[in-house]
Amino acid sequence: MDLLKDLEWRGILYQQTDEDGLKETLNKEKISLYCGMDPTGDSMHIGHLLPFLTLRRFQNHGHRPIVLVGGATGLIGDPSGKKEERKLQTLEMVQHNVDSLKKQLKTIFDFEGDNGAIMVNNYDWAGSMDIVTFLRDYGKHIGVNYMLAKDTIATRLDTGISFTEFTYTILQGMDFKILYENHQCKLQIGGSDQWGNITTGLELIRKMIPEGEKAFGLTIPLVTKADGTKFGKTESGAVWLDPEKTSPYEFYQFWINTADADVVKYLKFFTFLSREEIEQLEKAVEEEPHLRKAQKALAEEMTRLIHGQVALSQAIKISDALFSGNVQDLSAAEIAQGFKDVPSYDFAGEESLVDLLVAAKISPSKRQAREDISNGAVLVNGEKVTDPTYVLQESDRIEGKFTIVRRGKKKYYLIKY
Repeated sequence: MDLLKDLEWRGILYQQTDEDGLKETLNKEKISLYCGMDPTGDSMHIGHLLPFLTLRRFQNHGHRPIVLVGGATGLIGDPSGKKEERKLQTLEMVQHNVDSLKKQLKTIFDFEGDNGAIMVNNYDWAGSMDIVTFLRDYGKHIGVNYMLAKDTIATRLDTGISFTEFTYTILQGMDFKILYENHQCKLQIGGSDQWGNITTGLELIRKMIPEGEKAFGLTIPLVTKADGTKFGKTESGAVWLDPEKTSPYEFYQFWINTADADVVKYLKFFTFLSREEIEQLEKAVEEEPHLRKAQKALAEEMTRLIHGQVALSQAIKISDALFSGNVQDLSAAEIAQGFKDVPSYDFAGEESLVDLLVAAKISPSKRQAREDISNGAVLVNGEKVTDPTYVLQESDRIEGKFTIVRRGKKKYYLIKY
């Protein structure tokens, strides 16, 4: 399918500066295009993904993606979507974040071949630029009235905006102009909140590049959920790409728990499945929603993309073990992932199972604990224990680190050693 038609079918196109011009350019040649992000933290979350996955779609059609990490703009702070000034980060903090984000972005793109991705850092050209050069070469071309008309600036005028953040749009515009000159970059992609920054870049290219060759901007819609709640948020917070912040199992679970009302949209937005495959899954949602085929496909595609096949297999194994109760088949590392948020108890010495149930607050009293055990309601590592005098053994410790106690059908507790 034609690239722009595919993006339109997926619902990814929001705004374009010149729809006909971009279509004509893409039909004639393979272009370089870019998307960037500021290193405000040391990990991306899934709310950052859609623009970069869209950039990857262009790469799949033969175009060259340029991935920009804003080492310089990250020191300034984008006023987009903010009601007050960002807290400035140190150069060391920003560099740490840059290094971390680069590793994550490398999982999304192919850096080999004729259209292999290029990764750049705008600190390389902005960091050494003196203030006079910036004001004469760039500030001269962007009028104050032009900047005041930008939504990102206009919405901050009542609450206040510093000159530092006021100049942000020129810095990002400078990125586009420099990438246009050095890498023949003709298109910038960004979220819907980046429209003003993208058009500033086009203004600089128009005024500073004499040959008059055209460049383009394209924005992507804000990802929303059908129930009105914020996409990418869970009770425990954001869903991060860093496996230390959000484990691959938790990442997998986020996607597999997608509501029927959202799953087809997310398949279109986030996966590289074909139109035919997605339409088959859409049919499955309508005809046999209880099988959750679309959710499984979404979870598998996303976990494989970000964390790899090994992590995906591990996430599926943990999910299956928790569903079946066969937790004894899990390794200690898998238990650490799957039982991260269940109640836990640090177990120091040898205790009877009854004493442990009370101490870990699994049962409210010894009487209740004995009753629970006798009734077969207590499982140790997935095996029923019905002897009220049972004392935990060395063999009950999985890799010497954990014992999993279950009371009833779904209440799990993690005993740590």
